[in-house]
Amino acid sequence: MKKEVRQAIYDKYIAPTKKERPDYIGVEIEMPVVNLSGQPVDEAVSIKTAESFIKNFGFIESGKDSNGSITSAKHEETGDILSFDCCYSNLELSFGKAVDLFEIKKRFEDYCRFLNAEFAKHGYTLTGMGVNPNADINHNQPIQNERYRMLYHYLHSYPQHKNEVAMRFHERPDFGTFTSASQVQLDVRYDELTDVINVFGLLEPYKALLFANSYLPDYPDFLCVRNMLWEHSMQGYNPHNVGMFGKKVSSIDELIDYIGTQSIYCTMRDGRYIDFTPLTLDEFFSRDSVEGEYFDGENYQKITFVPEISDLEYLRTFKFEDLTFRGTIEYRSSCCQPLSEALTVAAFHTGLKEKLYELKEILEKDDVIYSHGFNALELQKLLSKQKLPEYIDTAAVEKQLTKILDLAADGLKKRGFGEEVLLSPLYERVHEHTNPAKEMLDGIKNGVPLKSFIEQYAAV
Repeated sequence: MKKEVRQAIYDKYIAPTKKERPDYIGVEIEMPVVNLSGQPVDEAVSIKTAESFIKNFGFIESGKDSNGSITSAKHEETGDILSFDCCYSNLELSFGKAVDLFEIKKRFEDYCRFLNAEFAKHGYTLTGMGVNPNADINHNQPIQNERYRMLYHYLHSYPQHKNEVAMRFHERPDFGTFTSASQVQLDVRYDELTDVINVFGLLEPYKALLFANSYLPDYPDFLCVRNMLWEHSMQGYNPHNVGMFGKKVSSIDELIDYIGTQSIYCTMRDGRYIDFTPLTLDEFFSRDSVEGEYFDGENYQKITFVPEISDLEYLRTFKFEDLTFRGTIEYRSSCCQPLSEALTVAAFHTGLKEKLYELKEILEKDDVIYSHGFNALELQKLLSKQKLPEYIDTAAVEKQLTKILDLAADGLKKRGFGEEVLLSPLYERVHEHTNPAKEMLDGIKNGVPLKSFIEQYAAV
């Protein structure tokens, strides 16, 4: 890799982890907007609700689509952001950096109560699911701005690339419009960086059992289909851009090398997004020119451009443990949870971060799921499904998950805010051998209507 590129990667991703700073928590929760009448979401309803929200809470509009409609708004004092992610049927609340989770919990609940009171006027609701239950009913069209128009166009380009990669593309390139995540960003320090990536990677199969909440009838085997949808799309054209690292990261130099093997597929010139066939950073920055496409307002046009080191800003990765330019790890694999349990994801990761080396010992010695020839990457996929492998001893899994939860609780107790109570729903799931997706599907099989779960998971 060119020295200049290595240095740019170091400056963007590694250097921030060396800065002394307080430990903050960042939480982002995406939620499906559901029309309870079984009709598609009307964009005008979502926009009107967002406008009422920003007026009520004193947010300032920060983004508009090409039609002049609101796409995002920010609260200056807290740093909280309301936005629409990909489309107007997926609403995201992002919280400014906080010291304790109860700060976020209170504002999240206040925001959701207001939003759902406004949505209820139209027979709509926000709900806590990782896939919009009306995914096959909604229009699933992107917000008309540069970023989402480009992304939608890029994801729909997969038929042109079917013979270029070994992976099998799925047939839902619109998945970004109906999948909702619960993400948490936690500060990471240089000397713990590789351990955090490796240890939390080993944890991913257990997380699949705890947090699965994205069922899509197109793929009935999965209780957590979100990750598959990312991995078998153009986002996963290069597997190093998505999912797990696949092998242990042994040093910072190796991590920099790995980032060099990730692919870039878009950049901007003159205020317009350009997308192109993904190229690893190594290859992209070694080329004299790259050919791509941009939207001129009416049609897509070909363009040839010269790579610039500043294009590194547009590297888009979706790793389960994603190193960011803020000196944080963003934990991205969890589905949106039932809204009354929305902070379980953040609490779980925050507690375990405090007990990193105890967690490392548990997982490196694990013989419950790691003694049957499957690695973490394979296990994460297996344990995301409805039918678990035959060899899984559910009693042993319950015991191990309880041990992990106890460790998370100890980590939260160490922080001294009483946040360990936020883990209570997870203990119940472990004891009942269930998760939100499984609970919903079991209920539907027993005659409980889907609408009941939409409303149950919408309650704060």
